[in-house]
Parts: sequence; structure tokens; C-alpha cells
Amino acid sequence: MPQSLGLVSVVVRDYDEALAFYVDTLGFTLREDTYQPAQDKRWVVVAPPGAKESGLLLARATSEQQRARVGDQTGGRVFLFLYTDDFWRDFAAYKAKGVVFVREPTQESYGTVAVFQDLYGNLWDLLEPTHSGGDN
Repeated sequence: MPQSLGLVSVVVRDYDEALAFYVDTLGFTLREDTYQPAQDKRWVVVAPPGAKESGLLLARATSEQQRARVGDQTGGRVFLFLYTDDFWRDFAAYKAKGVVFVREPTQESYGTVAVFQDLYGNLWDLLEPTHSGGDN
């Protein structure tokens, strides 16, 4: 039976500010934004352009424990890996939109990579792989 990773939850402070970052700044596509009145929450899914199976579920923090995790879901390690077919195009576009890079670009054996922060401080690799392993 084939399997795939569908969604990864990212705990956010506010749906709309998260959407502004992921859609307006990073250029992700809004796949779904559905209000769920029984839980007083929204089902908000975004994905990088060209992503076929995977996406991010933007999950608003609703408790103190969840609010404490916003921006620190992995204890300071790189959390997500954004693969690209043109590193320098995306790096320049993100820099122009004010995305903060905490590690400048380097050429590694596996590809060209730099580390940036999302609006909450979660760390991401922007990576153009040297092989086809980054295909969605």
C-alpha cells in the first residue's frame, strides 16, 4: 500500500498573520480555509507552489502549553525543509520580502542551502538539492 506524508501541523499564534507570511511572503498556495464552528477554529492548509501531496496545517495555539511552543516546535533545530528548483531565485525573493536568514548560503555535497526563520522563529532550510531527492 503506497503511503505519503500529507500535512504537518505548525502551531501559530494567529491564522491571518500566519497566512500573510506563508502566502504573501513565501508565495505558498492557500489550499483550504474552512471555519469549524463546533470547535471555534479554522482548518487552514497552505503548500509551496508545485507541492502535490504535502502541505502545512496552520494550527492556532489554544492553550498555554501550545502557545509556549509557537516558534519553538523543535527546540531550536531546523524544523522544515523547503526544496526548490532555483535556490538563488527564491533566496533573492525572500530577502527582498524581509525574510530573515540566520545562516547564509553554502554549497554542500547535497546541494545549496541556507537557513531562514518563519514569522515565529521556526527554522527552515531553503534547499536546492544536487540530485532529484527533493522531488515532491
